[in-house]
Amino acid sequence: MSRTLLLADEINLPTSTGTATSFSSATVVRLVNDSSSAALVTVVETQSGTGVGSMTMPGNTVEYLEKQASYCVFASSADVKGAKVGFTG
Repeated sequence: MSRTLLLADEINLPTSTGTATSFSSATVVRLVNDSSSAALVTVVETQSGTGVGSMTMPGNTVEYLEKQASYCVFASSADVKGAKVGFTG
């Protein structure tokens, strides 16, 4: 059984690459899409930087995103929330 170690407050994801966040250099981010609509989540090397990848996050779902500490994340909808987390046990 995995457990989640909460390391920071949850925030609404920024909605543009220029305001993308690294979640204080997180390597794991718990994402929640509170909307019934899908949202596109994008990872970039730095704010306004080169894209690393993106994924469609279905509505009303939770995902755990692993990334390099310096990489930043933004979403197509402010309904996507994220928090810096780790795993224990």
